[in-house]
Formats: sequence, C-alpha cells, structure tokens
Amino acid sequence: MDKKLALAALSALGQDTRLEVFRLLVRVGEAGLPAGEIGANLGAIQNTMSAHLKVLDHAGLVRAERSGRTIRYVADMTGFRDLLAYLMEDCCNGAPELCQPVIQAVTCKC
Repeated sequence: MDKKLALAALSALGQDTRLEVFRLLVRVGEAGLPAGEIGANLGAIQNTMSAHLKVLDHAGLVRAERSGRTIRYVADMTGFRDLLAYLMEDCCNGAPELCQPVIQAVTCKC
C-alpha cells in the first residue's frame, strides 16, 4: 500500500458513520449487506449512505458485489490488512518480526 491510499483509508475511517459502516460489514462477514440494510441498521438515509459507501470503496476498505439486481457491500479485509501492514511496516525499530503477536492478533481467517 502506498501513502496516498493509506491516507484515503484513514480519512475514510475518520468519519463516524463510515467507521460504523465498516465495523458493521466486518461483523456480518462475507455475506455483506445491501446499502439499504446498512442504512437501516445505522439510521442513515439512502443518498448519504451511498456517498459513504463510495468513499469506503475508493479507499479500498469495502467492495461492491452485484447479486442480481442487488448490490451487496462487503468489508475488504485484504485492503484493511494492507492498511495495518503499512502502519506497522517500520515497527519495533525496523524489526517487524517483534510485532508478530500484534499482527497475529488482528489477522483473521476471513
């Protein structure tokens, strides 16, 4: 991940609703949710939710998957892992192996 994409991801997560959307999508896993259900869960209107999802998508944190006429949004765990790796790239004074317990704690099999 490059600095520009890391900044986009951090900026996307730095907004309350988008952070809640991402956390919701992480909870529901690979099944994802349609935008309408995400909005209903979080009490947000459709147009606003679409804008938030677009920001998260451009930041590499969610992906849209078409299922018939429905678009489901899923947390992009690869994008999230890439962000974590970027943030921890130089941890422990250049000895990332010392950070393995932290990396293992945030790595899931999803």
